[in-house]
Amino acid sequence: MLASMSAVLDWAEERGCAAAAFDTPNLELLLAAIAAAEARNEPVIIQHAQLHEHETSIDVIGPIMVARAKAARVPVCVMLDHGEDLDYVKRALDLGFSAVMIDGSQLPYQENVDLARAAVELARHYGADVEAEIGFTTGHEGLEEADDDRENVYTDPAQAARFVADTGIDALAASVGTVHGFYQADPQLDFDRIAELKRVCGVPLVMHGGSGLSREDTRAAIAAGIRKINYFSYMSNAGVRAVEALIAESHPKYFHALANAATKAMQADAEAAMDMFSMAPSA
Repeated sequence: MLASMSAVLDWAEERGCAAAAFDTPNLELLLAAIAAAEARNEPVIIQHAQLHEHETSIDVIGPIMVARAKAARVPVCVMLDHGEDLDYVKRALDLGFSAVMIDGSQLPYQENVDLARAAVELARHYGADVEAEIGFTTGHEGLEEADDDRENVYTDPAQAARFVADTGIDALAASVGTVHGFYQADPQLDFDRIAELKRVCGVPLVMHGGSGLSREDTRAAIAAGIRKINYFSYMSNAGVRAVEALIAESHPKYFHALANAATKAMQADAEAAMDMFSMAPSA
């Protein structure tokens, strides 16, 4: 069933866990993410990032995402990830997305505020929720050479609280030591900062760059207050490895054999990620 981001994050808050948010720029990733959620009987967030427009247009994959969400046996939020401009945000909302992220994190503070506030005003006409980011999570999803630059990767809690108050957003993406894509060095998560952000901001906290984190770091971040974790790179790479193994083993003649193998492997990886995210950390 199609669900709001707020409903899914309320579920996570009630259980002291984090909701999984998977980028699904193609059909195989989309099917894998929803199948994983149904197998675990848990809500899930499926996302299309604007930077994936060159791979599959939102006009193609977006209606499929909404249709599969409505048909799912569990609550599914359909969300725009890293929207870069209001025109693209409106495209997602017109397609029936129930949440959008507007990313002005590389802009000066006031420009980021103005962009996020405009996205909130637009989304309210559709009954949709809004996530925005203060601070900057380095790297990019889906790029072969992601930038793993560790300078200036931590969000200031006081500025974050001001940003939430100035914009009226429903969830805050904060920079707490993770990066997008594949890690070139061990992540340095600041758990005290997460706890302080939770204390002062008053909205659910989102951690981008969930791929590659250890189970211990993931659980500690959840315990500190993270309620949504974005996850893509390792799940997508699980599909690549499954295809490589199948080709090496049997040299299939039809593409659907490769697609099915990739989907199965990506579902298994998504279920493992949800196991880390969705079970409340031990005290």
